[in-house]
Amino acid sequence: MISKFFIERPVLANVLAILMVVIGAVALMRLAVAQYPNVVPPTISVTTRYPGASARAVVDTVALPIEQQHALPRCERARGGRHRRAANRAA
Repeated sequence: MISKFFIERPVLANVLAILMVVIGAVALMRLAVAQYPNVVPPTISVTTRYPGASARAVVDTVALPIEQQHALPRCERARGGRHRRAANRAA
């Protein structure tokens, strides 16, 4: 029944569809930021230890090969990164 009504009046159907889109867009623009969900980007944490080695040695022999083999091929679109280094370990 209702489909026949709109089939017979295609201009009305299109006007109502456009009106619904406009109302939705206005409602979206007025939506408070507090009502958006909190989005936390995924993070990867790898801790390595190499007793007796300097931070540069750990980075060169452990951290960089791990990053090149595992992280970089899978995280091509990642934005930035953070590395922490200590005397005998890198995280």
